[in-house]
Amino acid sequence: MLYYLFKYLNEDLHLHLIGSGVFNYITFRVAMAIILSLVISMLFGKKLIGFLRNKQIGETIRDLGLEGEKQKKGTPTMGGLIIISAILVPTLLFARVLNVYIVLMLVSTVWLGIVGFLDDYIKVFRKNKEGLAGKFKVLGQIGLGIIVGTTMYYNNNVVISRDVTGGKSGIHSSAEKLEKGTFNRKDENGKVHSIVHVRTATTTLPFIKTHEFRYEKIAAIFGQKYINYTTPIIYILFVIFIIVAVSNGANITDGIDGLATGVSAIIGICLGVFAYVSGNYVFAGYLNIMDIPNLGELSIFIGAFVGACVGFLWYNAYPAQVFMGDTGSLALGGIIASLAIIVRKELLIPIICGIFLVENMSVIIQVWWFKRTKKKYGEGRRIFLMSPLHHHYQKLQYHESKIVTRFWIVGIILAILSIVTLKLQ
Repeated sequence: MLYYLFKYLNEDLHLHLIGSGVFNYITFRVAMAIILSLVISMLFGKKLIGFLRNKQIGETIRDLGLEGEKQKKGTPTMGGLIIISAILVPTLLFARVLNVYIVLMLVSTVWLGIVGFLDDYIKVFRKNKEGLAGKFKVLGQIGLGIIVGTTMYYNNNVVISRDVTGGKSGIHSSAEKLEKGTFNRKDENGKVHSIVHVRTATTTLPFIKTHEFRYEKIAAIFGQKYINYTTPIIYILFVIFIIVAVSNGANITDGIDGLATGVSAIIGICLGVFAYVSGNYVFAGYLNIMDIPNLGELSIFIGAFVGACVGFLWYNAYPAQVFMGDTGSLALGGIIASLAIIVRKELLIPIICGIFLVENMSVIIQVWWFKRTKKKYGEGRRIFLMSPLHHHYQKLQYHESKIVTRFWIVGIILAILSIVTLKLQ
């Protein structure tokens, strides 16, 4: 909102306030978003923790036989409200809130934040340890998937740039649509390029020279004449799957102090790099990656997201003074999934969100193996001492801080590997 305010004062009223021009620079607004999110999460966080403690809004701990478990009983929960506030306020102040990608991220944050809040509310105030029924959580995730998928496929402002210099059409199939006209752009050598904006269901394919994958290739399996009907269905279903998987992965990972928060911050930085380079046509051209107009604005949201996670980590690091609850973990997962889809890096999710994937898979494998061996031998057996994976290491007597730190290190390695894919093609 401040961007529009200063633009109005400078361009419409011709006041030209000293220093107001810096709001035209994304880097300045990203820096301000990070600083404000840190301030909000650390100052507001302290007050909220005190309020939650006074109201005895504490975590109910299940007895899993883990070391240090009993000491956590009564620790304030629903701290995800801190994260959500520290994301929303800086974004609303410093971003162009009419940008379609910013709108999508605000919706994603609030949508799954509400689903998680309802779950925590039932647990804390209704004294129901099960919380919101799993089917309602999944319905909430599916609903967000439909919103994100439909917007990304049909919105006229969601486009990629293609170079049509030399008479190329810019259209690769009937499932792609041209938006607006042709633009001229000079490269670093002064050569003029003709650019068109194309609305298409296309994503980045890592480690491949063409670096693009169009969802219509999957739709073509059902016949070329149906491609315009099957492509959006396949795309939206894939988006739903990603949002459900990643948000559940973040929720499962939030099992020990600081783990989900720190991993989310690392993933956020990685996605921030992707958003910045893909939204800048100079970097996109140099790296030979997808050029996505207006995507750079998303860096402001991501800056607020990373700042909120780091600020919350101040209170969530071992020993935690507050837990984020499902209010935070579901929102974090939904944010990360939506960001990956928007920057068209969803096929990199197994690498970027490798920690979430491993945590998810450890639960799936454990349950599958237990049921299989019970059916075969009459007694269920386990692969891990306990799932999710971080509990397995706790059972091996690793200290929480060591587990979290090592998971962070793995997360950093995965983030670096993901960024390296920009040139591995």
